[in-house]
Amino acid sequence: MQSKELLREAFDRLPGLVRDALDRLEEAQLQHRPGGNGNSIAWLIWHTGRVEDAQIASAAGLEQVWMAGGFAKRFALPLPERDTGYGHSSGQVDAVRAPRSLLQEYYEAVHQQTSRVLGEIGDRDLDRVVDRHWDPPVTLGVRLVSILGDCYQHIGQAAYAKGLHAGMADTAGA
Repeated sequence: MQSKELLREAFDRLPGLVRDALDRLEEAQLQHRPGGNGNSIAWLIWHTGRVEDAQIASAAGLEQVWMAGGFAKRFALPLPERDTGYGHSSGQVDAVRAPRSLLQEYYEAVHQQTSRVLGEIGDRDLDRVVDRHWDPPVTLGVRLVSILGDCYQHIGQAAYAKGLHAGMADTAGA
């Protein structure tokens, strides 16, 4: 297996995990914040898409799907257009509200762009420096692994939060 195939395998698992995390959730469940101040499922899935979108677009010299695909307008969040959620306050987390169908559609569109980018790279491309703001500078390969780590963590957090809803339903009738 070549590096590109391995990366594609890892990224191709993400849309199914997002679908599973969102499946059968009502609006109140999407917005619920575990413990009153944890990140909501809506915020976690939106942020996952935003982080992947912004970083893939930057590394590949493309426009973000968020703007190019009209998602910034469709979500109509009271946040700066290029906001990815990094460092959000509690109020900003609360401001991220969207139906699960729109969250899913956005993530699928981001994944399509990521797949196109991965289809065009070779092993040599993975050594290309994409961010000189760090010491050592960040290569495309390191950036892709970083994106994967963030996405898996945030989708896992959303799945955990979804599981809390099931647990709450089980104990509500007891």
